Amino acid sequence: MPDLELESRLKTLGHTRIAGIDEAGRGPLAGPVVAGAVILPPDFDCPGLNDSKKLSAKKRELIHETLIQTPGLVWASASCSCEEIDKLNILRATHLAMRRAAEALESTANYYLIDGLPVKDFPYPHDAVVKGDGKSLSIAAASIIAKVTRDRLMAEIDLEFPAYGFARHQGYGTKEHLEALRNLGPCRHHRRSFQPVAQLSLPLD
Repeated sequence: MPDLELESRLKTLGHTRIAGIDEAGRGPLAGPVVAGAVILPPDFDCPGLNDSKKLSAKKRELIHETLIQTPGLVWASASCSCEEIDKLNILRATHLAMRRAAEALESTANYYLIDGLPVKDFPYPHDAVVKGDGKSLSIAAASIIAKVTRDRLMAEIDLEFPAYGFARHQGYGTKEHLEALRNLGPCRHHRRSFQPVAQLSLPLD
């Protein structure tokens, strides 16, 4: 389970405002990639908070509401569109979403804990933490913000293009999604640089 060990270690070095950053949506064939950033308040406590991938959708929604209603907790989310993903590539787009989320925080952090591998050109002091959403409560909170925000965006896209089932699979390459792609071709929310979308020669809707 994630804890505050990394944050406590940084505070002993004089970093008083530490933000966790994580993303959701690197792998899907459609939709944006979304990053969350969170600064936890002192004496933070949220039972059940964990890596978003280890929680049910219902549990994520409940924890998301707890987080955004916690006094003193600062959070933000930001995204890169499928067009930006196709232009930049998914890694660079993910890093840009993370930077946007950091810049969207109402209060600036003086150190950042980022889930995953090092983020090239990130303009603020930070540590990259592999599997950080299972180690740091700040990153775990950011993972919840990112995942719930993205799932809600995909539900909105589903209303626009219900035949693809985006609200059920969030754009991942499920059997249902692949079948819809074969039958309908890609819509404007699909990532044209991703296989198997790139193999389809149908024009934009």
